[in-house]
Amino acid sequence: MLGLMLARMGIDVIVLEKHLDFLRDFRGDDISPGTIEILHELGLADDFLRLKPKRIEIIRAHTPGGALILADMRRIRTQFPFYAVIPQWDFLDFITEEASRERTFRLLLGTEAIGLIESGGAIQGVRCQSAQGALTIRARLTVAADGRHSATRAHAGLRLLTTAPPIDLLWFRLPRAGQPSEAAISIHLGGGQVMARIDRDSYWQIACVIPKGSAQDVLDAGIETFRAALTRCMPDLAESAVELRGWDQVSQLNVQTNRLRRWYRPGLICIGDAAHAMSPIGGAGINFAIGDAVAVANRVGDLLRRGEIPVRALRAVQRERAWQNRFMQALQAQLTTAVLAFADADPHGLRAFGQRNGPRVANLWPFLVIRSRITALGLRRSHLAGLARTAARDQSAQP
Repeated sequence: MLGLMLARMGIDVIVLEKHLDFLRDFRGDDISPGTIEILHELGLADDFLRLKPKRIEIIRAHTPGGALILADMRRIRTQFPFYAVIPQWDFLDFITEEASRERTFRLLLGTEAIGLIESGGAIQGVRCQSAQGALTIRARLTVAADGRHSATRAHAGLRLLTTAPPIDLLWFRLPRAGQPSEAAISIHLGGGQVMARIDRDSYWQIACVIPKGSAQDVLDAGIETFRAALTRCMPDLAESAVELRGWDQVSQLNVQTNRLRRWYRPGLICIGDAAHAMSPIGGAGINFAIGDAVAVANRVGDLLRRGEIPVRALRAVQRERAWQNRFMQALQAQLTTAVLAFADADPHGLRAFGQRNGPRVANLWPFLVIRSRITALGLRRSHLAGLARTAARDQSAQP
């Protein structure tokens, strides 16, 4: 996304992808209304929606105390009152195809950054490895967007603050077996279980929350035990659950959250998971990463055109984005605690009171609107500005 925006501004961009394609399953694929607004500013929203993503208007939790509406996109002032759920590889292919129309954009697949070029304390590019051999790419600005296990971040020696949420996730698919279609992300709580599902038209994508570090215990208990827990939590999927026959159908996500103390060095900035890994709770990761990209394009794009990248510009990106990411990580932690409390199979005291009365209070209009607004648009709307917006407008006007 950042490569597309900078290329639209006439800046030479090289994007490195160490794999030969983008085909990895169970990655963030919930495109928020705020991100669709950014696509609209790029002149791409209509084309994106022609890919026919699943439109999700409501995020709902089924709890022992009744239904809890976590977010309702229809209550938000936006041209796009829905989440667009689409496999991330389709989204990346779409963005890459659009970026490839720009003469200043290059994508090198099967090319891995293995080191940084440094001189006088400033980063001046990367050393890479591909099937064709080693190569060196010099750049005025290097952007580390290589995920929560960022090798570029490690090479730069940037300090990471890590926390371990008390959960991990198991991801898997189940076939649709005649169940009615759902225009919602449904979370099912109770009996000690937390599971969420998304209707993908031809199949269900399901996430099962498990205690941190307990994956091996779940595996040792056997697939039959896991399938029985799935059926207790979501009895309407009992017919589909019989198709879950082995652990080879299940992927594990080791949930972690972290953030850099400092996102940048002279000539380098980290964005997305490389700067702040998010919990999957709330589907915020991909949308916050794109917000980071917009901030870089807005604050650094014109400087790149002139060849000047003062450190204060990189600092300004972090100042704009870091507080929002810290707030969302804290919110995700609170939401995780609440979800586990609602799922408690034998609640006592405050947990029992919360299970009985929590949905009624949480569904009150002011709380619902606030949650929906943060879920849909983040804490502050991201918009293209200045040259970035002008370049996007010019591009969208071309035949």
